Amino acid sequence: MTGIGLKSNANSPSGPDAGDRSHASMVSRARALIPRLRERATQTEELRRLPAETIRELHESSLFRIVQPNRVGGSELDYVALIDCADAIGQADASAAWNFANLASHHWMLAMFDKRAQDAVWGKDPDTLIASSFIFPAGRARKVDGGYLLRGSWPFSSGVDGSEWNMLASVVSSDDEADGIEYRIFLLNKNDYRINDTWDATGLRGTGSNDVEVNDAFVAEPMSVAVSDLAGGPTPGSAVNPNALYTLPVFSLFPYVLSGVALGNAQACLDDYVELARHRASTYNRAKLGDLQTTQIKIAEASSKIDAARLIMRSTCIQAMADARHGDIPDIAAKTRLRRDGAYCVNLCTEAVSLLFAASGARGLYMSGALQRQFRDAHAINSHIAFNFDAAGTNYGRVALGLPSENLTL
Repeated sequence: MTGIGLKSNANSPSGPDAGDRSHASMVSRARALIPRLRERATQTEELRRLPAETIRELHESSLFRIVQPNRVGGSELDYVALIDCADAIGQADASAAWNFANLASHHWMLAMFDKRAQDAVWGKDPDTLIASSFIFPAGRARKVDGGYLLRGSWPFSSGVDGSEWNMLASVVSSDDEADGIEYRIFLLNKNDYRINDTWDATGLRGTGSNDVEVNDAFVAEPMSVAVSDLAGGPTPGSAVNPNALYTLPVFSLFPYVLSGVALGNAQACLDDYVELARHRASTYNRAKLGDLQTTQIKIAEASSKIDAARLIMRSTCIQAMADARHGDIPDIAAKTRLRRDGAYCVNLCTEAVSLLFAASGARGLYMSGALQRQFRDAHAINSHIAFNFDAAGTNYGRVALGLPSENLTL
């Protein structure tokens, strides 16, 4: 069996559109995986990570590389491709979609690093996977000659077991208080960190989001990038990757890396519920569920939430690309709105799943069905700080009232 981090003939997807890397083709490839990923969902939960077969299929379809630069064989699609492909994969299994979106987005981010960092990773293998943990307080870095010394312990590094590299966020300390606080991201090879098997969660169980630990690893200057360089506009990687895709404000748009996962999970929940309601009769009075007005209203309410969420996600990403092509960098008010809307649309998806779970009655409790997993995954997704509406809403309100933003990564 192929190992979890390996791929088979990864650059040669099969089928009539094998050479087509267009948006439509890549979404079609994602949808084609739905039946197999759904069949494998229980196994994925039991493993607590993606099965080797899933990793291989994502490689063979080239889906991991949808926002990777063309110059290294990527598709270099617009940012909305992350939403649409995660939406499709999420209709099969939220854990698979979560790892897909995370790992694919790191190719997008690496394109903003110094070319020397890109060459160190893609020069050896352009298919290589890169994990991450963007929890800045978890690390401490100190400037030294030629780079940084990094240490810390980071949780929630999704897909780390199958990744060769990791992007770890840290605060940079300085003896001079006048230097202020600097946030940076450090790119480390797997030989420079230890993986601690900690991931045993109620939702997104198959993501393998384990902890990573670093003890005074040296990170050369080119293998690091300042968060301030990712706030929109040209980046250290712009010289070789001039596409507007790589000038988007990374942490302002951060929720949309993963929001498509919530969308696909909610859509699958709705589709399953509708199919069940068409054929099932009530246990107590044998009334056909589809004939009940309450069932019809629940379907309308859930579908309206999902459709609204999809509209917010897609239109936001499309507009962000249009602005970037015009060289427009969003101001702080626009950035806090991006974070607000990113949280809000995922909250809508969570509400839709919760509504359908409650409407399903006791049958939804059986572990043999998909609904209980969709419910657990929906709430696990919603627990990510990027989707905490209280945090995003508070910061939006502060800026709207003329107060400074409390999010130092925007």
